[in-house]
Amino acid sequence: MRLFLLTFLFLYGGTHLYFFLKLMAALSLAPGATLCLSLFLLVMTLAPLLVHVLENEGLETAARLFAYVGYTWMGVLFLFFSASLALDICRLVALGAGLLSHRDVAVFAATQRPAFLISCCCGIAAAAYGYFEARTIRTERVVIVSPKIPQSVGKLTIVQISDVHLGLIVRQERLSRIIEQVKAAAPDVLVSTGDLVDGQINRMAGLAELLQEIKPRYGKFAVTGNHEFYAGLEQSLAFTERAGFRMLRNERVTVGEMITIVGVDDPAGSQINRSRVVTEKSLLSQVPPDTFTLFLKHRPSIDRESLGLFDVQLSGHVHKGQIFPFNLVTQLFYPVKTGFSVYPRNSALYVSRGTGTWGPPIRFLAPPEVTVIELVSPPAER
Repeated sequence: MRLFLLTFLFLYGGTHLYFFLKLMAALSLAPGATLCLSLFLLVMTLAPLLVHVLENEGLETAARLFAYVGYTWMGVLFLFFSASLALDICRLVALGAGLLSHRDVAVFAATQRPAFLISCCCGIAAAAYGYFEARTIRTERVVIVSPKIPQSVGKLTIVQISDVHLGLIVRQERLSRIIEQVKAAAPDVLVSTGDLVDGQINRMAGLAELLQEIKPRYGKFAVTGNHEFYAGLEQSLAFTERAGFRMLRNERVTVGEMITIVGVDDPAGSQINRSRVVTEKSLLSQVPPDTFTLFLKHRPSIDRESLGLFDVQLSGHVHKGQIFPFNLVTQLFYPVKTGFSVYPRNSALYVSRGTGTWGPPIRFLAPPEVTVIELVSPPAER
């Protein structure tokens, strides 16, 4: 944890330094304004830590205020950094091309002030768009035809939510919108594939009661994500179970006598010795092969030894980057596409973009989703 904290402060502080140097090169500020700017950037760098401290002290209102301001700034800063870095690269390419061709390409190399202002406008505009995109939850539908679904049943509707991150920022208003869409889908089964709560989990009065309103025919099931462990496993489990979910912690359950749901703990549990280690292959091998196997796993990684032992794996975690172009970074660690993918031996993977937001209340080119998976039996032979 200490190493993670130091790495975060180094990278996040470095991004703030980049912004400071760009601003100072573009604008002439008086000493007093420079001091105020420096103090603001220092506070914003430390804002995630300050939020944690304020919450631990029971100062919920102050913690929420710092969370909104600090994390919104984080989103704006990342978008500014992305736009500014793109302009820097273009300028270097233009200058390099000019040197190689012995031509004057100064017209293509923006000066410091226009480049800074363009980057600021792009960052603010993208953040404003992303704020409203984060509040527009989309319904994604996937139809899977399987002979393991009996003709007498016809169709089984599974609704997936993932990465809701209930906490200081995602509250009643956002959760109510999610619940409306889940209810509209009329699920037979509701699953949560991790990070239902955030790492900064506070009192959250009334949120579990809202989730209790959803009563699918065959029940609600959930697995842990990394944030359940960050928030404190005991209180995370208590909240999830109070909301009506059955936690599947390296275990399986058969519902409706036709589908087996298998759930595994997030690796964060084993890293802090709060989860028993069970291999996916050994767990999935216990499932009768003639039942449809739905595998719930927070992180979208495929264990090649498990292929053929499950029909569909539902995952989340990556948020599709949440704020473009951060998806380029998540692709380095999880080289899978969001949405539906088919794998060998009749196994498939669906990766949700996530239903809420982590950190900045912003989603840019990665809208939140509620996923509706319809399992249908093949047409009857004539």
